[in-house]
Amino acid sequence: MTGLQQGHIPAMRGSGLDDLAHLGRARSGGYRRFAWTREDADLREWFTGEAETRGLDVVEDRAGNLTAWWGDPDADGPGVVTGSHLDSVPDGGAFDGPLGVVSAFAALDALRADGLRPTRPLGVACFGDEEGARFGVACAGSRILTGALTAERAAALTDADGVLMAEAVARAGHAPLGPDPAALRRIGTFVELHVEQGRALADLGRAVAVGTAIHPHGRWRFDLAGRADHAGTTRLADRDDPMLTFAHIVLAARVAAERHGAVATCGKVHVAPNGVNAIPSHVTAWLDARGEDAERVRAVVADVAEVGGAVTEESWTDRTPFDPALAEQLAVLLDDAPLLPTGAGHDAGILASAGVPTAMLYVRNPTGVSHSPTEHAEDADCAAGVAALSAVLRELVG
Repeated sequence: MTGLQQGHIPAMRGSGLDDLAHLGRARSGGYRRFAWTREDADLREWFTGEAETRGLDVVEDRAGNLTAWWGDPDADGPGVVTGSHLDSVPDGGAFDGPLGVVSAFAALDALRADGLRPTRPLGVACFGDEEGARFGVACAGSRILTGALTAERAAALTDADGVLMAEAVARAGHAPLGPDPAALRRIGTFVELHVEQGRALADLGRAVAVGTAIHPHGRWRFDLAGRADHAGTTRLADRDDPMLTFAHIVLAARVAAERHGAVATCGKVHVAPNGVNAIPSHVTAWLDARGEDAERVRAVVADVAEVGGAVTEESWTDRTPFDPALAEQLAVLLDDAPLLPTGAGHDAGILASAGVPTAMLYVRNPTGVSHSPTEHAEDADCAAGVAALSAVLRELVG
């Protein structure tokens, strides 16, 4: 397979990533597919079209997530659901999210081609706003669905232009978002396939792994006040420059992460008034911190908070184990596939926290690079992922 920079993305049984290649693609070669935008609407339209082509019934829940059903979960009991998301981080890659949705359709096609008659309903899911790139809360669609994110807080979230999520949802023609217990009850088991966001499989020489847990992780906002002034006429001693505090926060995050055996990133910052020749009046910065246990992560944040500013926790997810019996079952089914934890959050983790038996499959990423235009998976590994997902679904619904 040639790289994404050449524009080739693998296709799978007619519903491939090729079909999505032009949607939301930026000049960088990466993608900007944010929630409740024109691009998001185009992705939803693609998903609905793929489902209708297969004769599946598409249901949109109150939280804005889509599920295409083979069978009736209301009449025949909770079903097995697979899928992922289609939105992206700024300048994200082609595989993070879409690979799971495309693979879900491909696996369903494979089961039908084999003449499978499922004993349980089978659903293909497309969760909304998983990355949280626009409104700042990751896995918003699944969090709202389960009630982990209240409708009131979700509606009040704002994007970089000050647009409320409630306004964006209304402009997209959707009713106000809220929890949907009935939709949640339809999910008896959830299996999410995802490109690995790391290089463990590359080091192990395996194409597919089974997930065990998601490490604790969270996002914190730092509000740093200063005083706007002229960059050329204000003496250094007279300046109240919040960018200096921000610089110390960035360095402190790295030091604290190394000290406590965790990871931390300052990847987003807003500066006001954001003029080259003006000393800032205010800086808003965000810290992403993750680790193997909550104590490590909290210790990192506490260290960084000592630098200064007002600190607000915007999201927190404790360690989230997937169903251990299900993980073991799938690992054996898939030729003793490796069992791997991850530092990346997923909708599967939100559903697991809500009590849904949940599993994850990871497809090898040869470099481990993700959230980047160079994110990659080989054709053969994508095919291995579809084969693995097909085997899993056959086991669960056949």
